[in-house]
Amino acid sequence: RQINQTLATVNVLLGLAAVIAALGILVALALSVFERTREIGLFRAVGTTRQQTRWIIRWEGVIVAAFGGLLGVILGIGLGALATAKMPEFIVSRTSIPWTTLLAYVIFSAIVGLTAAVFPAWIAGRMNVLDSIGAE
Repeated sequence: RQINQTLATVNVLLGLAAVIAALGILVALALSVFERTREIGLFRAVGTTRQQTRWIIRWEGVIVAAFGGLLGVILGIGLGALATAKMPEFIVSRTSIPWTTLLAYVIFSAIVGLTAAVFPAWIAGRMNVLDSIGAE
């Protein structure tokens, strides 16, 4: 019963971390779009469609989030191994790494990145070509 409560608390904290990460990615991508207004305008001027512009921003969100999730998994495995190595054997006799769960976390982080990129991608897709090129 106590283990189930602890697992529920950990899952709530993971959900909260995902929301915070999504907001961080959203703000970072929105700032990136704002700072690259001229670049986006030039892409549009040479023939990039609004849809292609949106997909560029969405993929940026997916890549950033997936690499963040992968780095988190790598650091988690390393720090977990270090922590269990320092524990007495009667507390932790052997460790197991749930690879499918870790893969699910990386995929989930990529989905969070895609979701967080929707608004910045929408902003980038709506930019006027001439106004964007003239922006500085």
